[in-house]
Amino acid sequence: MTFLDKLNQRIAQTGSNLCVGLDVRAENAEESTKRWILDVIEQTAPFAAAFKPNSAYFEALGWRGVKMLEEILQEIPQEIPVVLDVKRGDIGETQGYYAKACFDVMNVDAVTLNAYMGRDTLEPFLKYTDKGLYLLGVTSNPGAKDIELQKTGDRQVYEIVAEMTNGHPQTGLVVGLTNAAPDVLDHIPDVPLLIPGLGAQGGDLAALKGCGRKAPLLVNVSRGVLYQKDDMSFAQRAEHWMRQIQQAVN
Repeated sequence: MTFLDKLNQRIAQTGSNLCVGLDVRAENAEESTKRWILDVIEQTAPFAAAFKPNSAYFEALGWRGVKMLEEILQEIPQEIPVVLDVKRGDIGETQGYYAKACFDVMNVDAVTLNAYMGRDTLEPFLKYTDKGLYLLGVTSNPGAKDIELQKTGDRQVYEIVAEMTNGHPQTGLVVGLTNAAPDVLDHIPDVPLLIPGLGAQGGDLAALKGCGRKAPLLVNVSRGVLYQKDDMSFAQRAEHWMRQIQQAVN
């Protein structure tokens, strides 16, 4: 089963386009931290189309954090796709080893990639034909205007990156909700989208209404599920965001 098969199946089963981001702000990689993360996963799983652990938060805890990430990945239910947020962007042998780490060692379903070194950035990852890739297109940060939204000829830079998805059905784009204006969505192909920026970053779901895209969308919420200051449980927050996304997408 390919990543796209697994993702479409999960969305159909749950009616959800919510991606729960595991941006874990931990002080250590002790067992209590691991249990906390597993509790988040268990509570939010019924409402999650996918999980997106951010590698940086685990790497910052040293080898124990990386070990904890590997152990957590093994605990995520097999039917739920996992997108490892690593934003790798190298070439040649180095990128090949990044691909091996993500797909052979971590055994995740998809990754985020930074393609700004060119098409050969993708090649080692594309060898894993059943796995998913999300290329950084228009990200959710203000600095997107520094490169991604710059004009080059009659196109913007993100449109050049979007072209790299051609012919690769498992390859999609990261499009931040804070910058997902209709003219942006109109200029990228109908490929799978990973959409951060909802919740703490202030993205507006109205940007997705009426977009009419057929390829699957994943709308990521991290802090809004893990660290929102309210009286709701992780499960209640996840259900809240799932419903909000459903209304916008459908």
